[in-house]
Amino acid sequence: MRLHRLRVTAFGPFGSTEEVDFDALSAAGLFLLHGPTGAGKTSVLDAVCYALYGAVPGARQGPGTTLRSDHAASGTVTEVLLELTVGGRRLEIRRTPPQHRPKKRGGGYITERATSELREYDAELGEWQGLSRSHQEIGEEIGQLLGMSREQFCQVVLLPQGEFAKFLRSDAEARGKLLGRLFDTRRFAAVEEHLSELRKAAEREVKSGDERLLAVAQRIAQAAGASADVRDWPLPAAKPGEPGLAEAVLQWAAVARSGARERLDIAEIAVRAAESRAAAARRTAEQARELAALQQRYAEARLRAEELAAARPEQDALRGRLEVARKAERVSPALSLRDQAERDHRTAAAARERSRAQLPPALADAGAEQLAALERKMRYDLGALDSARRAERRSAEIDAERAALERQARADEDVLAESAGWLADWERTRLAHQGRIDAAHEAAARAEHLAGQLEPAVHRLEAARERDALAARLAAADEQLRATRDRANAAHERWLALREERLRGIAAELAAGLRDGEACTVCGSPEHPAPARAATGQVDRATEEAAQQAYQRADEARGHAERAVALVREQHAAAKAAAGTADVAELADSVQELRRRHAEAHGVAGGLHAAREALVTDEREHERRLADQRTAQQNTAARTARREALDQEQAALTQELSQARAGAASVDEQAVLLERRTAILAEAVETVRAVEACAERLKDADGRLSEAAFRAGFETPAAASAALIDERGQREIQQRIDAWQRQEAAVADRLAEPETVAAGKLPTARTEELEAAYAKAERVLREATSALAAARVRCEDLRALSGQAVRETSALGPVRERYNRVARLAGLTAGTSADNVRKMRLESYVLAARLEQVAAAATARLQHMSGGRYTLVHSADRTGTKRSGLGLHVVDAWTGRERDTATLSGGETFFASLALALGLADVVTDEAGGTRLDTLFIDEGFGSLDEQTLDEVLDVLDSLRERDRSVGIVSHVGDLRRRIPVQLEVVKARTGSSVRLRGAGAEG
Repeated sequence: MRLHRLRVTAFGPFGSTEEVDFDALSAAGLFLLHGPTGAGKTSVLDAVCYALYGAVPGARQGPGTTLRSDHAASGTVTEVLLELTVGGRRLEIRRTPPQHRPKKRGGGYITERATSELREYDAELGEWQGLSRSHQEIGEEIGQLLGMSREQFCQVVLLPQGEFAKFLRSDAEARGKLLGRLFDTRRFAAVEEHLSELRKAAEREVKSGDERLLAVAQRIAQAAGASADVRDWPLPAAKPGEPGLAEAVLQWAAVARSGARERLDIAEIAVRAAESRAAAARRTAEQARELAALQQRYAEARLRAEELAAARPEQDALRGRLEVARKAERVSPALSLRDQAERDHRTAAAARERSRAQLPPALADAGAEQLAALERKMRYDLGALDSARRAERRSAEIDAERAALERQARADEDVLAESAGWLADWERTRLAHQGRIDAAHEAAARAEHLAGQLEPAVHRLEAARERDALAARLAAADEQLRATRDRANAAHERWLALREERLRGIAAELAAGLRDGEACTVCGSPEHPAPARAATGQVDRATEEAAQQAYQRADEARGHAERAVALVREQHAAAKAAAGTADVAELADSVQELRRRHAEAHGVAGGLHAAREALVTDEREHERRLADQRTAQQNTAARTARREALDQEQAALTQELSQARAGAASVDEQAVLLERRTAILAEAVETVRAVEACAERLKDADGRLSEAAFRAGFETPAAASAALIDERGQREIQQRIDAWQRQEAAVADRLAEPETVAAGKLPTARTEELEAAYAKAERVLREATSALAAARVRCEDLRALSGQAVRETSALGPVRERYNRVARLAGLTAGTSADNVRKMRLESYVLAARLEQVAAAATARLQHMSGGRYTLVHSADRTGTKRSGLGLHVVDAWTGRERDTATLSGGETFFASLALALGLADVVTDEAGGTRLDTLFIDEGFGSLDEQTLDEVLDVLDSLRERDRSVGIVSHVGDLRRRIPVQLEVVKARTGSSVRLRGAGAEG
């Protein structure tokens, strides 16, 4: 990689555009980059890194930092442009970071997105060709060409001396971190971690399998009925990779199955004996139950016969009562009539007493005629209140009208207040509506303008998509064309080969057509003494013609493919001319942004009609408010005159109503009072007359009842009433008599049964004793059956669990084997196994090899810089209890002893770290694919060197020119300005820094 030209604009401390000609600097091979502190020396290197990778080194790319210069004008765009040669290709990279710029219209700022552009110089055409504008594509292209990450580039091309000095003094762990970052040994650490995870997973699988096997053993113990827990068994400790546990569990399962089968045989014998004893006890108990039932039946029949005999007098009395009740039924109608008359008389008397209680004391004993006359007089007074009611209604209407006038007055006052407030804001409202209308007009114009931009952008996007699609089609068509050309060439060669072979055997083909006596077509002789013979596999005319036709078809296909390629290439060129080199994603973003802005403007413009309608509506509202204000003022004057007329009419009505109410609150209240008194008098008249009528009916009913009782044979009506029984009572008495007769007949039948009588004469049956014996036999049978079922289940469970133990053991074997294999590999890569003699991790082993290469490459330069005194060597010794392999020692030729690099002095540390950095650059370059680095930078550290050592270091750096390399030294040391003629000076000023090139025939 060789840098040619760097141009920065508004970047870091550079407020304007500054350009660095690396070709002029590189011509001398060694140049100096210097300037005061804070001027921007490091920013030059940052710009190179940003152009290549889109980011600056280290913490300078942290959050909250910006690459834009604080000295730049607001309209200046921050930009970095780098021209370089890498991989034999001359490239130009232009990048702009995210930045704020002023809006073109109005105040404020908008954020511009980061952009990137990659171009390549075409030497044949003599012009730059655009390659890509995609950040991702450019990053991938540069990464493939350089073969290094940003971190590796910053360590190899921008050599930071401070880090390598720290590298010399640091321990193995710190060196491992730096080397791991440079050589990207994460894959080896990932292998270690992956193997460790595999080992842990395999160990978990083994432990899980052992736990499952122990769980099966526990279930076997439970199924076997063992009292001891499975953990008390003499099982070996479960260790990953050892099969002892499985063998022990299988042995215990076999022992448990054997014992279970013996208990099953014993349980079957016990069940058969219990069944025989239970059957005998059941038969004896059933016979006893039958005898006890007959004896109880006989005893119950005798007892019931005695009870029925004792109840015979009661049955005779019921029959007599039933006969008297049936005679009393003939007096029942007269009794019912007399009871109804008595109830009506009591009801009328109670009503008369209630009505008398409402009358004044003077009318308590008044007769019906006197009360009726007083009722008629009150009804006359009630009719005289109609006139007063009309007056009262008119008074209420006047009150309602006055209330309505008051409400209208309040409403008009509200209208006046609301109209005054609304009219006061009218001018501001009108101006707001007019502003919306003006904004909508402006948005409509903007939408039309954006529509004019949108259509070409859409066409260009479609052309770009077609361009990319046609590029793929063109590649496919080129591939097809190459294939058809190959097939046509092969067919042509085959045809020519067959033709040549046929020509070689043409004599035999002509001889086949010769006939005796006929002249030869070649020599004309009619004799053919020695005609040629066809050889094996002779090519004939048909074979040659077939090959020729195949060639013609292939050639025709090639012509079609060439025309297709030409057509696609023409279409691709047209699409490329229409779309340019712009990326489809960027064009799509641009179209989407135009559509968004157009939609936004169109939406605002769409509110024009609504704004106009709102203005018209509010203008109508303004006119309505003015009219309402005038109407309210007119209504206020008219209400005052009407209120005075109503007050005069109300005074006259009040005097008239006072006389009609007679002390009541209202005419209706006085009317209600008169109506209530009239109703009381009417009710009293009716109740007096009802009492008199009921007394007459009661007297007549008494006479009829006495006559009916005498005819039925009763001395008094009371006796007939006492003997009376209703129909339900008679039915119940008859049912009791019938039931007694049925029971008496049933008992007589039962006492006549021979079996029952015979059983009653035998001794009492021993039912309880025999039932207890039968229950005991059944209990013993159930227990034996349960024990048999449990034994069968136990045998089945043990058989299934033994099978499960066998399956678990079989499945666990491969898992243990895999664990052993993975554990050995994990221990080997982690440095913990006995096979790893050095106890080094895999990543440390790889880094140790890299460090050994770096030490060898650094030693070549360190010996020159130290006058042959020092040599860097790699050490694999352990330090303390840590695993090592990343030790770095220096061999002092003056003493012949090897010591740690941390014992070097300041100046020695500088040229040792410089040699280490240069050696590391060579190794990383080879690791990255051998990409040649023609431009290097060394940052600081020269101030600690004496004059002689500085000369030796500069000789080493100057020797790099032999490889056509250019080395830039970044330093404050003043002595270097005298020793290095070609310089790039960074000048600091208030308006921003600038660069000057001194030496190499140019200054500015």
